[in-house]
Amino acid sequence: MIRRTLEIVGSSFKMALQELWKNKLRTFLSLFGITIGIFCIIGVLAVVNSLEQNIQNEVKALGTNTIYLDKWDYSAGGGPDYPWWKYVNRPSPKYSEMKQIMERTASAKYAAFKIDVQAELDYEDNRLSNVQLYGITEEFRDIQPFEVSFGRFISDAEFNLGSNVMVIGITVAEKLFGSSEKAVGKLLSAREKKFQIIGVIKKQGKQMIGGWNFDDNVVLPYRFARTVMDERRADPLIMIQGKENISSKALKDELTGTVRAIHKLSPTKDDNFTLNDVNDFSAAISKAFVSLNIGGWAIAALSLIVGMFGVANIMFVSVRERTSQIGLKKAVGAKRRVILAEFLLESAFLCIIGGLIGLTLVFLLTQVLSGALDFPVFISTNNMILAILICIVTGIMAGFIPASQAARMDPVVAIRS
Repeated sequence: MIRRTLEIVGSSFKMALQELWKNKLRTFLSLFGITIGIFCIIGVLAVVNSLEQNIQNEVKALGTNTIYLDKWDYSAGGGPDYPWWKYVNRPSPKYSEMKQIMERTASAKYAAFKIDVQAELDYEDNRLSNVQLYGITEEFRDIQPFEVSFGRFISDAEFNLGSNVMVIGITVAEKLFGSSEKAVGKLLSAREKKFQIIGVIKKQGKQMIGGWNFDDNVVLPYRFARTVMDERRADPLIMIQGKENISSKALKDELTGTVRAIHKLSPTKDDNFTLNDVNDFSAAISKAFVSLNIGGWAIAALSLIVGMFGVANIMFVSVRERTSQIGLKKAVGAKRRVILAEFLLESAFLCIIGGLIGLTLVFLLTQVLSGALDFPVFISTNNMILAILICIVTGIMAGFIPASQAARMDPVVAIRS
């Protein structure tokens, strides 16, 4: 049985290749729709999936299982309908609250405090404008990890003493010194304060959703940063990361009670703070990309329908040209299901060939886009398997009517024709 099946598959594949070779122009025009259909579907899925993966990685870089305590609600957006009046009068997070949160929240593993402000950096005759200065506490790097490519990170002693040191982004180093290696040890001035550069952060790449954007900014100890900027107007923020076995939802629920107690809110009062969950951002992004995928499928479906008619045309012609062969096979005992299977397999093989051409074009597209964009565009294994399955299903649907006609032929009539 297995041997017979393999013989049918081999025969169908051989006949499909013969049809391709014998009528090159007709085959090309017929398979063009399948090729374009697969190119559209897999091309859209590859670009959308790569874009989503890049954005999701940026979201994860904000901290896994992390809650951002702020007076602003990040999920409310920032457009003209943003209810800024609802949040602007809320109290900003305070450094003193961070210690209370850790003492009262059993599910919290780390908590870090952050303030920031834009400033100009000066080195000799060079000036760099609109650089973000991040003042952070020791635990920031535990929640938001990054690597230092040259020099070192801020030590615990420097955090505690509030030393005038900073770690700068690689773009800042290149613009001021021409090379990131030359930056370590140099003195910068900003807001009438002197800073010593002790390290350069490893290149992070351009961020699509904002994020920390360490390449273009600098990091300094919080205790020194508060002498450089007005903490109340420096967008203070508390980051809280949960323990490994605690979900972000459980952490958020416990934090709600903790912060309400710290703010001394009665049960009848609304929250005057927002707990922004990083996982909520990830879920919102996944939901948004569903619509893009649906749009890609709708566009590609039209090409597949056109391609299906093209393959059906090939199969109708193939059945007509091989009518006498079909009659001989049936005369020597070939059953209907064997004839049906041969033509369905041949139709599927034709679609697979068109699909492989489409996948090749998508691969070339990913190489071009990867060079042009700031993130890698790739074809996932799942998408390649999906392309082959689409080709098989399309081939079976396109070849079913011609194959059924061949299977129902009367052997005597077929031989005479």
